[in-house]
Amino acid sequence: MSSIFGPVPSRRLGRSLGVDVVPFKTCSYDCIYCQLGRTTHETIERRQWVPLNDVLEELKDKLASRPDYITLSGSGEPTLYAPLGELITGIRSMTDVPVAVLTNGSLLWQDDVRRQLMDAHRVVPSLDAGQESIFQAVNRPHASISFDRMLEGLIDFREEYRGEYWLEVFLLAGHTAVASEVRRIAECVQTIKPDRVQLNTATRPTTEDYAVMVNHARMADIAGRFEPPAEVIADYRGVHARSDFKAGREGVREMIQRRPCSLDDIANGLNMHRNEAIKYIQELNAEGVLTKRTSGATLFYSITHDIRRTRQ
Repeated sequence: MSSIFGPVPSRRLGRSLGVDVVPFKTCSYDCIYCQLGRTTHETIERRQWVPLNDVLEELKDKLASRPDYITLSGSGEPTLYAPLGELITGIRSMTDVPVAVLTNGSLLWQDDVRRQLMDAHRVVPSLDAGQESIFQAVNRPHASISFDRMLEGLIDFREEYRGEYWLEVFLLAGHTAVASEVRRIAECVQTIKPDRVQLNTATRPTTEDYAVMVNHARMADIAGRFEPPAEVIADYRGVHARSDFKAGREGVREMIQRRPCSLDDIANGLNMHRNEAIKYIQELNAEGVLTKRTSGATLFYSITHDIRRTRQ
């Protein structure tokens, strides 16, 4: 699988050229809301999962696509890539396109991880809970990561990092969108002091069916409970409606009309990265035409029977 994907549409980052340097579902968390399914390799071991020079050479060939951002994210937790700092330095040496890192923030308590992120233009960690019990229930972290350790890392990183520090808060009905937990999260945010807080929810199919989205009205209400007010970023439909992404979405639609497919099936069958496939699956889900089912640890997607019959 290629380490570079896109550009893909992003409400926060415009046309984002993705860099994926960690194997599929290798992560320090096993979040109940993840759109990629269950974590198959839960770890905090940092390794050079793919050769650094190969990634930089592949990226160089994609710079002609003129992205707005080069974004380290993908199929696992990017801070698990051991030469992360060298990767960021290498990217900056070949282009003036800004570098963003989307991370779950779980390893920011490690000095070397914080140090290697210093040259990124923007870092966007996550905070999905305001206390240990909810942290364990929603993020299902590696056994070595406690809520206090994670939170300490987010605070320490703020004190050292001089780039744009945006914090994403993922809200789920019945878990983190309840008033008491919102209050705890907002208190944590006051301690962290990020430059911006962005609220997200489960607009994509999730690993667990009980990870339920929060409606827009409630999200807007919660946003006002942060100081300063947070920004709701959950609706990406305006981005996905752009004409340059319609062909990919229709290709996914046609494929899953024929038979149920996993993300791997879609990515391999249409020669696209998993993260591109996720973007198109998200849009089909927003249209209300998507059905999902789980077999083992794998999610399969198809077009609902009524919609499929209508289109024939």
